[in-house]
Amino acid sequence: MAETQKLAALQDIDVMIRERKHEEDLGFSTEGLDSLEEARAKLAAALDGRTLRLYERLTKRYDRALVPVVEHRCLGCSMGVPTSKRRSGEDRTSRNLVTCESCGRILFFV
Repeated sequence: MAETQKLAALQDIDVMIRERKHEEDLGFSTEGLDSLEEARAKLAAALDGRTLRLYERLTKRYDRALVPVVEHRCLGCSMGVPTSKRRSGEDRTSRNLVTCESCGRILFFV
C-alpha cells in the first residue's frame, strides 16, 4: 500500500474516532472505539516516522491533513498547485509526498 493510501486510511480512522468521542460526549454508546484505536495504532506503526510526524502536526491545525488536488487546485485551501508540483501519471506512484505550498497539507492527485 502506498504512503498516501495509508495516510488516507489513517485520516478516515481518525475522523471515525473523533465522531465516536463526540457521540460519547453527547451520552451515546461508543462501542467499537477500542478497536478503532487499535487499528489506528497498527496503521500508524506501518507508516514512515517522518510521514507520521508530518501528518500528526497537520492534524493539530486542520481537520483534514490529506486533501485531493482537483483541476490543479488544492481542495484544502483552493489555491492553485504550481506546475512544478503537478504530477504526471507515472510520477503518482512515487513514494515522495507532495505538500501544498500555501497551506502545507499533504496532497494526493485525483
